[in-house]
Amino acid sequence: MKDYFIVALIGYVFGCLQFSYILGKLLRNVDIRNMGHGNAGASNTVISLGWKYGVLVALLDISKAVASVMLIKALYKDVADPNLFNFYLYLNGLFVILGHNHPFFMNFKGGKGTASLIGMLIAVNIPLAVLGILTIIIVTLITDYIALGTIALVLIVVAATVYLKLGLGAVTISMIIAALAVYNHLPNIKRIIRKEEKGLRQTIKKKQN
Repeated sequence: MKDYFIVALIGYVFGCLQFSYILGKLLRNVDIRNMGHGNAGASNTVISLGWKYGVLVALLDISKAVASVMLIKALYKDVADPNLFNFYLYLNGLFVILGHNHPFFMNFKGGKGTASLIGMLIAVNIPLAVLGILTIIIVTLITDYIALGTIALVLIVVAATVYLKLGLGAVTISMIIAALAVYNHLPNIKRIIRKEEKGLRQTIKKKQN
């Protein structure tokens, strides 16, 4: 139980590195949560500040998850049970996402964790990460909505975790991550249905003008 707590705590601390908020304050003197869709994350940074800021935030959010999971890999490299080891990695990734979505110093109002999930996948399994990245890119380009690309991503993660036989613990965590992602994107889905959601191409074109 102590190891579970350590793995989760490390993930949450790394997740609380809220780069969209930090860079918004440092570079533009704005609170990203008061702009766009009102959350602190890469996609809202694209919408609110432009794609260059959004890409930078996404890369930093990916990096913090990679760093956190790689630290867990180093700390628990001697764990004999591969399923338990995979569970530690997924548990840490989940708490990076939770820290990103609910940072304590921002009244628990953060982002949606998509970039952090990609970072977790990179550190856990490179082929799975490539599959996930291709999925979100292709679905986003086809539909023009990042939210739909994200939902496709988390569904692929669940399916791939089952297919790769990473263990019941990892599968359970992947399902929790998927459920959180779908829940967090419900407002986006409602706006898409009402045709009120800004598409990616519209956002990029607007920021370039």
